[in-house]
Amino acid sequence: MAEFLKPVLFLSVLISLIFSTSAQTCSNYAFTSNRRFVSCSDLPVLNSFLHWNYNPSTGTVDIAYRHTNIDSSRWIAWAINPTATGMVGAQALVAFVRTDGTVNAYTSPIQDYNTQLLPGNLSFEVPTIIGDFRNNEMTIFATLQLLNNRTTVNQVWQEGPLRGGNPGRHDLNPANRNSRRTLDFLSGQTSGGGDSRTKRKNVHGVLNAVAWGVMMPLGAILARYLKVFKSADPTWFYLHIATQSSAYIIGVAGWGTGLKLGSESSVQYNPHRNIGIALFTLATLQVFALLLRPKPDHKYRFYWNIYHHLTGYIVIILGIANIFKGFDILEPEKKWKRIYIGVIVGLGIIAVQLEALTWFIVIKRKRQSEKSHHGANGMNGNGNAYGARSQPVV
Repeated sequence: MAEFLKPVLFLSVLISLIFSTSAQTCSNYAFTSNRRFVSCSDLPVLNSFLHWNYNPSTGTVDIAYRHTNIDSSRWIAWAINPTATGMVGAQALVAFVRTDGTVNAYTSPIQDYNTQLLPGNLSFEVPTIIGDFRNNEMTIFATLQLLNNRTTVNQVWQEGPLRGGNPGRHDLNPANRNSRRTLDFLSGQTSGGGDSRTKRKNVHGVLNAVAWGVMMPLGAILARYLKVFKSADPTWFYLHIATQSSAYIIGVAGWGTGLKLGSESSVQYNPHRNIGIALFTLATLQVFALLLRPKPDHKYRFYWNIYHHLTGYIVIILGIANIFKGFDILEPEKKWKRIYIGVIVGLGIIAVQLEALTWFIVIKRKRQSEKSHHGANGMNGNGNAYGARSQPVV
């Protein structure tokens, strides 16, 4: 059991390292040049963070908008929209790196969807604005004069590529479309942003990734490798059943949300849908096959084992393949795909280690069994079979 727990502990450490390196927070960030901000918010998309100091006596707010994991070929923007929650009408702060390496930070009002991010005055005063770029992180520092000292604002943030040294059109990925929230500079509370359909897509993706992409492979690992340890019998069986049953229940929920999303959408992702249907069908057959599981000494148990193992591996392969197709459809931030790849790699490393350990144990037991067998049926020290009476020498 101790040998089995070592790889499991390795996977836990791997996952924690992936999450700790991918998931940053604003609260523990330290600015250079002795800058300090009392309040901050982890913006939910586009690797962005907002820090601020609200000054009620002057009705101003000092902000620092940070965008991480970005290179010098892209621009960033953070805006307040006084009249709506989207991009049209937003009063933006824009920054990008010039060809000489300096950062160009300026204000730009957005009139419509075709508006280029050209310099212009905003509907409120911006006494200071500067930009900074270092270590693949771009930051806009600015002081804003709030209209009528109104602390609750509609914020929008965005990023996109440079075209000919100027900001070009940004992508229309879900993250780019949902980069908006309502913010209260006084209380620090945020709300809004995104739509229910996008949230349901995310729920669908998370449920299926956890069920088919993590729990199903983990359940197979438990069944294949834990049972080699005699002390784990029959614990391995109950762990296997519990893991796979939980994965199936969660997977059914994810499959159901997918059917609902598909019925409401005018765009059909046929490969993703067809793999999902095949996956659900095989997993259901696998569950019902448990009711027909013969006893170990039954003559049909050998054939049932072949069916069970083959179907199980097909479910795992289809599940992982469909999760990557889901990533292509949802187009989430790259870190989530990297996290899932890290989990799969971790499970693969565990499987390889346990496969080697299993063969070592099996071969060792076989040799011990053969040695014991020869000892029981071998010859005594005089060259006679053990238990046979010695014949007198003629």
